[in-house]
Amino acid sequence: MARARVLVVDDKENMLKLFERIFAGSHEAGDYELTAAADGARALALVASREFDVVITDIRMPGADGFEVLKAVKSRSPDTEVIMMTGYAAIQDAVTAMKQGAYDYLQKPFDPDAAALVVSRALERKRLKEQAATLRKELLGVFAFHNIVGKSPLMREVYGLLDQAADLDITVLLTGETGTGKELAARAVHYHSARKERRFVPVNCGALPSDLVESELFGHARGSFTGAAGEKTGLFEEASGGTLFLDEIGELPLPMQVKLNRALQEKEIRRVGDNKGIKVDVRVIAATHRDLRAEAAAGRFREDLFYRLNVFPVRMPPLRERREDIPLLAAHFLEKHARAFRREVEGLEPDALRALTGYAWPGNVRELENAIERAVAVARGKTVALKDLPPEVKGSQEGSVPAEVLAKMPYREAIDLTRDRVSRDYLVALLREFNGNVTQAASRAGMERESLHRLLKRYKVYSDDFKSRE
Repeated sequence: MARARVLVVDDKENMLKLFERIFAGSHEAGDYELTAAADGARALALVASREFDVVITDIRMPGADGFEVLKAVKSRSPDTEVIMMTGYAAIQDAVTAMKQGAYDYLQKPFDPDAAALVVSRALERKRLKEQAATLRKELLGVFAFHNIVGKSPLMREVYGLLDQAADLDITVLLTGETGTGKELAARAVHYHSARKERRFVPVNCGALPSDLVESELFGHARGSFTGAAGEKTGLFEEASGGTLFLDEIGELPLPMQVKLNRALQEKEIRRVGDNKGIKVDVRVIAATHRDLRAEAAAGRFREDLFYRLNVFPVRMPPLRERREDIPLLAAHFLEKHARAFRREVEGLEPDALRALTGYAWPGNVRELENAIERAVAVARGKTVALKDLPPEVKGSQEGSVPAEVLAKMPYREAIDLTRDRVSRDYLVALLREFNGNVTQAASRAGMERESLHRLLKRYKVYSDDFKSRE
C-alpha cells in the first residue's frame, strides 16, 4: 500500500515538531510521508505542485490563512481531507471551515493520541472515497450500453434510445419478453444519467405480497397495522435523488396503481398510517413483459397510469428477431463463464453454433446465457460441442439454417456458416456410406487420404463411429 501523504501547516515550529513525534511514535509510522510548511504561502505552493491525502493546517497564520489553504486544497483535490487547528477563542472559525469542506478540527492544546486518531479517520475516509470512485467507474463499465451485447440494426436502435433516455430525466417504460435484458437496460440508463451518484433501487412488483405492496413502496408509520412495531422507510424514499426500477409493473394490483399514479403526478408519497405527505425526487423506470395498452383496454391496468409511464417507451427485441447477435452473445457468455469456472474453453464448434443460431430461444438472452453456462461446465475439450448443449437446443441443429438468419448476416459470415454445415454433413454421409473406411471415402471424394483426414479432424468427425460393430 502507498504511504499516506500528510501536510502539516503551522507557523510555530514546536507544532510541526509535535506532529513529527506523533507520526514517529505511531505503530504505523512507516505508512506516513510527512511534509511540513511553516506558513500558508509555502503550503499553497506545495498544494499547487503535488497531491496530499490529508492536510492539517492552523487557521490563523500570517500571510495566507487556513481558509485559503482549505480553498486551495479542495479546488485542486476535492477528495483530500483537511483538518483545521484552532485555539479556544476561534472555535467558530473551525465550525465555519467544516461547513466549507473541512473534515474535522483540533482545538489547541490537544492530546497527541487524539490527533493521531483524527488523522487516521481522515485517511480512512479518503480511502473509502477512492474505493467508491473506483466502484462507480466499474459500474459505468459493467452497465455501459456496449455491454448490452449486440450489433444488429435493432440493437443499435435500442442503444440510441437508451442513450437519449439517460440524458432526459423522464419516466421510461421498457417492454419486451422475459429475458430480453430490461433490468440491464434500466441500470445502463441510471449509470449514464445525472443521477448516477445516487441509488438505483430495483423492485419486482410481481414478487411483493399484495397486502404489503403499499408499505414496501411508500413505507409505514409506527402502529399503522398489526406488526408495524416501528417506522419503515419505503422504496420511493430510499431511491430519492436516484432511480426506482419497477419491474413487472403489470403485476401491480389495481388499487395500488391508483396510489402509484398519484405519487408520480404529485412527486409526493404518504406512508401507510400517516397523514403527512413526503416530497420525493425519483426517476422511475418501469418494465413489463405484458402489452399494457391491451391490458388497459381490457380493464386490467389503469389507462391513466399507462400514459404516465409510457412517456419514453423502449422495446427490447426478442432474440429470435436479432439472430445475427447470437454468435456474439454466445462468445461473450462463453468467455464470461470460462473465466468464472477457470476452464480453458475457447470457442464453439460449427455444429454447436448452428444449433444455437437455429433455436427459437423462448427465454431470450437469459436462456442463451444459461445454455452456454451449462455447456462450459460439461465441455470435455477446449471447445463447446453440440453434445454439450441442452437437449432442446441440440434438436434445432437438425433443421437448416433459417433464411431470415442468413439474410441478416454479412455475406462472408453466412457463407462460412453454411459451408461448415454442408462440409460436416457431407463427411458424415460419406463415412456412413463406406462404414468408416477412410481410403474408400477419399476415393469417392476425389482427394488424397491425408487431405480427408485433415477435414475429418477439422470438423471432429471420427471414422471409428461409422465402423461396423459386428
